[in-house]
Amino acid sequence: MSPIVMRPIGVVRSTRAAPTDDGWGAEAARIELDTARFGPDALLGLDAFSHAEVVFLFDRVDEAGVATGARHPRGNAAWPRVGIFAQRGKDRPNRIGLTICRVLRIEGTVLHVAGLDAIDGTPVLDLKPWMAGFAPRGAVREPGWADELMRGYW
Repeated sequence: MSPIVMRPIGVVRSTRAAPTDDGWGAEAARIELDTARFGPDALLGLDAFSHAEVVFLFDRVDEAGVATGARHPRGNAAWPRVGIFAQRGKDRPNRIGLTICRVLRIEGTVLHVAGLDAIDGTPVLDLKPWMAGFAPRGAVREPGWADELMRGYW
């Protein structure tokens, strides 16, 4: 397959400098758009939504450490080995992160959010409004280890 080249639309600014696993719920951050490409109109109307999906790059994950097979999530042997595509770890093949954040406000080309699990300086690849119509349809299921993993995350 041919490589895909992406250009960040902006950058995360937050007080969090290290990629720790938990406590992201109270984290306030801002996404500063690349003003050479985007003006305030790019964010027009996004503040009418309570949440936005933020697509970003785990740019500080060493590509040599990327996982491609199965492992225990967070290295916890009490949880089952599952494939990299059955977990949301940062050292994934394309190092892409995706988080649904609470929209706080917009100031010009800056989007203020809460609950973004990306550290200061993280490149942002895309933003999308979260719409209930795109939420899962029907019953949702997940294994017990996933519920346990998320207990302190937010």
